Amino acid sequence: MPVTVRGIRVPTLDDLPSCGRVLVRIDVNSPLDPATGEILDDTRFRAHLATIEELSESSAVVVMSHQGRPGQPDFRPLDRHAELLSRLLGRPVEFVEDVIGPEAIRRIKSLRRGRILMLDNTRLVSEDFIEAPAEVHARGIMVSRLAPLFDCFVNDAFAASHRSQASIVGFPLRLPSAAGRHMESELRALARVLDSAEKPKVYVLGGSKVKDMLEVSEALVRRGEADWILTTGLTALLFLVARGVDIGAARLKLEERGALRLVERARRILEAAGGRLLVPRDFKVLDGDEVKVVEAASLRGDPRDIGPATIEDYAKVLRGAKLVVMKGPAGVVEDPRFREGTRRLVEAALSSGAYTLFGGGHFNVVLSELPESLRARVGHISTAGGALVYMLSGKPMPGLEALARSLEAFGLGG
Repeated sequence: MPVTVRGIRVPTLDDLPSCGRVLVRIDVNSPLDPATGEILDDTRFRAHLATIEELSESSAVVVMSHQGRPGQPDFRPLDRHAELLSRLLGRPVEFVEDVIGPEAIRRIKSLRRGRILMLDNTRLVSEDFIEAPAEVHARGIMVSRLAPLFDCFVNDAFAASHRSQASIVGFPLRLPSAAGRHMESELRALARVLDSAEKPKVYVLGGSKVKDMLEVSEALVRRGEADWILTTGLTALLFLVARGVDIGAARLKLEERGALRLVERARRILEAAGGRLLVPRDFKVLDGDEVKVVEAASLRGDPRDIGPATIEDYAKVLRGAKLVVMKGPAGVVEDPRFREGTRRLVEAALSSGAYTLFGGGHFNVVLSELPESLRARVGHISTAGGALVYMLSGKPMPGLEALARSLEAFGLGG
C-alpha cells in the first residue's frame, strides 16, 4: 500500500512484484574514528535490518551505500560496513571491492536467492556525487550498467533522498521501485505530523545548524503549520539578536558559523510569527569553570543549555500539545551538566500524550535515561538530518519523487 506525504504517493515493499534479484540503496554513512576507521555508531545500520531481512527471504539482495565525501577523512571503503551489517543480521554479508566494474557485475550475476552482497562506496563512482535530474542519471553509466542485472530497486535511504544523485533517483526510472521499511516508517511519521489537522502542533527547533532551523521556522510560519515554535541552541541566540538583545561573547558563536548575516531574516520571521515563536528567558552557562543560570536579557558566559524558567515556559506549552516535533537538542547533551533542558522538554512532550517525532541522534542519549514507561510513548525517532529539514521546510525530495514516478510507470500500488 503506497504511503502519501505532502501529496507524493510513494510505493512500499507491499507494492513490488516478486523480485529474483533486488538492489537496495541504504544509508549507513556513519561517524568514523579518524585514526582507525572504526564505525562509532550503528544506529543507521540497525534501521535497515528489517528491510534487508524481509527481502532476503525470497530474493538475492545487493546492498549499496555511500560513506563520507571524496577528499574528506571519512571517505572510506565499505568493507567494515559489510562486516558490521553481517554481525547485526547474524548471517553472512559478502563484500565486493567494486561498484560497477567487471568484478561487481560478476558477483551480482552469481548471487543466489537468500544471499546478501554489499557493493563498495557508491561515491567511488563520480556520478554518485553529482546532482542532476533523474532522467540524466537513468541514462548514466552507473544505472545503465547495474539496472539490467536486477528485477527491482528499493530505496531505504530516506536520509539521502533529498539528493538527486544516481544511486537515489536513477534506478526508479528503469526498474519497478519502492521504499523500504525504514523509509516507509519515516514517511508515515512525517505524514502523521505534516498532513494532520490535529492541534496544537508544537515544534522545538535547536541544535547548531542555524540556517537549517531558520529555513524550517520560516516555512512553518509562512504556511501557518505551527501553533508554537520553541527555539533553543544557536537558533535561539540568533532570534535573541534579532530582537535586539545583547548576548555578549555568545555572539562569536554565531559569527563563527556565518549566522549573523541571517539576523534580518530572523527579524522578519519573528514579526510574521506574531508571538507564536518563543525564545528563552534564561540560560545555563559556563563562566570559566563555574556553571551559572543567567537571564537572557543580560547574557554573559558561554550558554550551554536553556535555564529553569525557560524549561517551565516550554514544558507548559508541550504539555498541551497534540503533535510535537523536536529537531536538535536544547543544550550540549554530551555533557551531563547541560542535559537537563533537553531531558525535561522530552519528558514534557512524552507525558502530554502527543504524537512525538524526534530528529537527531542526540535524543537517544536522553531517551536512554528515561523510564521505559515514557520511552514507550515515542512516536518516531528519525535517523535523517538534511532530509528531515527538507521535508519540514517543504523543499523538493528527489528520491521520493523518483519513487512516485516509478509507481506510475510500472503500475505499482494496485
